[in-house]
Amino acid sequence: MNDGIHPASGDGRRAGGDEHPAGADEPQMREALARVEAIRESRQVQQAWRAVDEVVRENQRRVLDAFQRAGVAQYQLAGTSGYGYNDPARQAVEAVYAYVFGAEAALVRPQIVSGTHALAAAIFGVLRPGDELLALGRPYDTLTTLIGVTPDARGRLAPGNLREWGIGYREVPIPPGLARAVAAGGPRAEDEYARLARTVEAAIGPRTRLLLLQRSRGYSQRPSLPVAAIGEVAQAVHARHPQVVVLVDNCYGEFVEVTEPSMAGADLVAGSLIKNPGGGLAPGGGYLVGRQDLIEGAAAHLTAPGLGREIGPFHDFARLILQGLFLAPHIVGEALRGAILAAAYFQSLGWPVDPRPGDPRTDIIQAIQFPSALALLAAVRAVQSASPIDARVRPEPAPMPGYSDPVVMAAGTFIQGASLELTADAPLRPPFTLFWQGGLTREHVEIALARVACTLDQELVTRSEGREG
Repeated sequence: MNDGIHPASGDGRRAGGDEHPAGADEPQMREALARVEAIRESRQVQQAWRAVDEVVRENQRRVLDAFQRAGVAQYQLAGTSGYGYNDPARQAVEAVYAYVFGAEAALVRPQIVSGTHALAAAIFGVLRPGDELLALGRPYDTLTTLIGVTPDARGRLAPGNLREWGIGYREVPIPPGLARAVAAGGPRAEDEYARLARTVEAAIGPRTRLLLLQRSRGYSQRPSLPVAAIGEVAQAVHARHPQVVVLVDNCYGEFVEVTEPSMAGADLVAGSLIKNPGGGLAPGGGYLVGRQDLIEGAAAHLTAPGLGREIGPFHDFARLILQGLFLAPHIVGEALRGAILAAAYFQSLGWPVDPRPGDPRTDIIQAIQFPSALALLAAVRAVQSASPIDARVRPEPAPMPGYSDPVVMAAGTFIQGASLELTADAPLRPPFTLFWQGGLTREHVEIALARVACTLDQELVTRSEGREG
């Protein structure tokens, strides 16, 4: 093991030597690829892939229609500089996003650096001292830091958190039966969504102003929330508590279903351009879509009151953001096919996976439970070795800002942190669950799975030899 932190990462990944990173000879790799291909051709996987095809086709039609309704022209592919007054690129991008997501307005900016940043703009745009944020389930670690629930490694709360502003916070536990109902689908799921809506509605108190629904599971064992469940909750809340704003963290969920939360009753929806809607091309940025007044409030927090949405240059990002959005339905489909294949492969090893290969999906994340930390680390390193960038880097668990446990990440991506590209992360804590997401092409995922298979085979041989010795 090389002792130097890789200069491009700074996140605990270590640089290897000049040797090829494959870690397996050609016969081993051919045999592993044959195993993956056999799983790919199974009836279970092929049936699930056909369902993805239908979703991709419908979402591609909707995106194309949005571009045409917005009348995007060639001159709008280039943005301005400085203040960005009357930026034609910004106007085009935000019009297309509003149409794609079925929203009154959109705030899409390269200056929004992450999904958490987009959510922060939404949250601080709505809440005032004395208000309360109610969340369904425990949000991502980065959001609990923003809220003021989770201290850093030195036991300190992040400055500027909601608690400092006198804003209250509560959580509604996700019912244990929801995961089984989501997997079952049909009337059972509908009944469970209605029960969930009643539970959330009953939890709303006199100070509650904002309800946060996280669509994706994050680093947790909770189920992801389908759009139908989000819609059921939003409608129940609006019926009896019209003053409550429903905010959805849509990260990892865009284009996985044929509808989005903003079409189902959510007031505000937030996400990151280096995830699904960026299509693997957007170099950065984030978005908010929703009600006009709420978008204006978020924009005032992002820039300044009185400036709001009227400033913010797009520089040279517009073409990549628009082209990425146009490609996003197809690329998300590739990531979904890769996740289904990964689920089938790890399930063939007898390891728990969620969702299972044939289960309905509402995000691109595939959770895989490993039997040990060593096996998990071996798999993460194999994925890194199958990456186009930093393939010789050896991932190591390390602290990360906003997370309470050391995190190990395989992220050999062209865009830093872009989880629509193939990545695999895990907080190093029991039950040693790996969160596999992305893959710009299904073929890349097949190669990465074959590399994982070779690495796990070698790990088993090494441990067996160690016991015999």
